[in-house]
Amino acid sequence: MMTTQDIKRYLRAEPFRPFRLHMASGRTFDIRHPEMVHMGKADLVVFSLVADDPAVHDDWDSDSLLLIDSISQLDAAASST
Repeated sequence: MMTTQDIKRYLRAEPFRPFRLHMASGRTFDIRHPEMVHMGKADLVVFSLVADDPAVHDDWDSDSLLLIDSISQLDAAASST
């Protein structure tokens, strides 16, 4: 289980480094920009981007923080795809 502080630490990192959320279901979410995630007290909303502009999105998923198994950094090669 991750806490809001765990996620915020990744989102507020200077400089921001893309990361991957690993869910208990086996799904993953690649977070390539801090605006792709909106935090609640016990859940988060992850937006999928349509373009390089983080203000434009076309899909979103809402998940409980309880369902996040782990977080890993994405390397430079993974973030360019």
